[in-house]
Amino acid sequence: MIPNTFDLKTKEENLKRLENISIETQTKWGKMNTPQVLAHLNVAYELALNENTPINRGFKRFIISLMAKKMVVGEKPYPKNGMTSPDFKISDQRDFAIEKAKLATNINTVFEKGAKYFDGKESRMALGNYPGVSLTE
Repeated sequence: MIPNTFDLKTKEENLKRLENISIETQTKWGKMNTPQVLAHLNVAYELALNENTPINRGFKRFIISLMAKKMVVGEKPYPKNGMTSPDFKISDQRDFAIEKAKLATNINTVFEKGAKYFDGKESRMALGNYPGVSLTE
């Protein structure tokens, strides 16, 4: 069963996992370093919360959503070293502490807003069924 972002236990587990991540934590796959991965996750939350994300919301997003939706919100884990949408790639250096704090805030904000806030929004399904991205697995 996929963890649900709106479940208190899931929120607490995610925050505990986040707390255990340090600047020295090595990613197990992919090209981004730890601060970049945290920033990458923040883009997803900010998109769901409609907060200042420079994501293309037009035709390009529609086409990508048709092709990738099952993979993004499905039960199957993301394939290691799979393609990342350019909108989610973080190539510049990020501040670890800032990104970590922002991610904790985003996790709490989504939980506090609750599932009803996202009803009727495409992002609700993605957040509610988000399988997560692991730095250490």
